[in-house]
Amino acid sequence: GADAQGRRGFRLGCTVQGPAGPVRLDLAVQAEPTLRVVGERLSDGGETLLSTALRDPGRSAVQAAWYTAGAVPVTRAPFPDDRLGTALLPLRVAGTTDGELRVLAAAEQVVVALRSAFVCDPQPRRMRATVPVGEGRLTSSCDNLAEVLYRTRSQCAQRHARLVASAHTGCAGEVTGLTAELLGDGTVQARTERGPGYSTPLGRLGDGELRYLAFALVLQAGPHVLVVDPAAEVPSAMQSLTLLADGLDRSLDTRQTGELLALAASICAAGHMRLLATVTEATAAAARGAGGVTVVDLAP
Repeated sequence: GADAQGRRGFRLGCTVQGPAGPVRLDLAVQAEPTLRVVGERLSDGGETLLSTALRDPGRSAVQAAWYTAGAVPVTRAPFPDDRLGTALLPLRVAGTTDGELRVLAAAEQVVVALRSAFVCDPQPRRMRATVPVGEGRLTSSCDNLAEVLYRTRSQCAQRHARLVASAHTGCAGEVTGLTAELLGDGTVQARTERGPGYSTPLGRLGDGELRYLAFALVLQAGPHVLVVDPAAEVPSAMQSLTLLADGLDRSLDTRQTGELLALAASICAAGHMRLLATVTEATAAAARGAGGVTVVDLAP
């Protein structure tokens, strides 16, 4: 509920494993009446490396303090309340003491992990129309799925064949191919081939089929076709991507959800991709004990 000043918010956090060890980031976010980060804590080994707090609600800044372990054990300064303080540390910390180097290493580890994430929420109503030709990188809503298929269908025959096989499994009726054609007005339309001489525009697929196909494409195509900012600090062979899906099983039937989870487990086993998703209780129950899948109960 709201406090006396009508403010509402929420708390969230994560732990990132890496060269700096397990680093924990906790946030307190005010959602109403304005969106702002009102508290932040970066820590490793139980020691606080950065903390911020909103001292004056009338100012668009929080008071930040970070660990230095030098002549002055802690440095304090105002940070903007519309930015993640952890991401600002490299601009403020010189790295002249062991403490500052520790802070920078922890901050870099967390920021690289957060940047290496793709929020995927396919919106079927936005996926049905033809789309103009662009750079061919898939958006979070997957509204340009046809354009991405147009770009990728000839780049890797094996990957495309696997996507067609997934489409055949998750869509009603036979699917023998996925094509995308450039129309006279400069837009692209995707189609599912249904056998010799027969095809169906992607726009005629059901909501569940479109969401299933979008997730299958994201899992199999990888980060090079997604609107993400690659972590240049990490060698390409060591980079990983976290796929975030709130309501993964929305509009999907049991078979489609099971196939997606099995596909994700297979892809993620290579170590370059992770899937973090929320699902219904029924899907969670069915997924318990499945290989490569960990179920965490978020019920209070």
